[in-house]
Amino acid sequence: MKTIKSSKFEKSHDLAEIKVSYKCKLKDVVRITNSKDAFNVLYQLFDMNTIELKEEFFLLLLNRANYVLGWFKLSSGGSTSTVVDAKIIFILALRTNANSIILCHNHPSKNMKPSDTDINLTKRIQQAGKLLDITLLDHIIISSGETYFTFADEGLL
Repeated sequence: MKTIKSSKFEKSHDLAEIKVSYKCKLKDVVRITNSKDAFNVLYQLFDMNTIELKEEFFLLLLNRANYVLGWFKLSSGGSTSTVVDAKIIFILALRTNANSIILCHNHPSKNMKPSDTDINLTKRIQQAGKLLDITLLDHIIISSGETYFTFADEGLL
């Protein structure tokens, strides 16, 4: 018979406790049924004074019935790019109990064609979401003048 010597983690209070909470405060319930609905919600989040100056990246979080739970500004960058951390996307999705997400960023150049970086990021997020049962519904690229490109409508998802 072996005797186990006490360790420095003898008491439960020696470890960090993890607490999880979620409270949704919906004021105006918005349902996304197509890419135009998503664009209309997301376009309002951009500052029209800087939309042609710098790239910004937003996340839209939705429940199972595609009602918007909320949005989050993931990053703000320079004139040609911005950094997006996939871990942050899924931290937010899990914390809000989102069933699906929509990604959105602007192209200050007004070129609506997705870059190789845009395509690769979208594929990575889509694959990670599959593991967590969180569906990437769309990735929308917008510019001033209310023009947009949608990965879903173009068959890239």
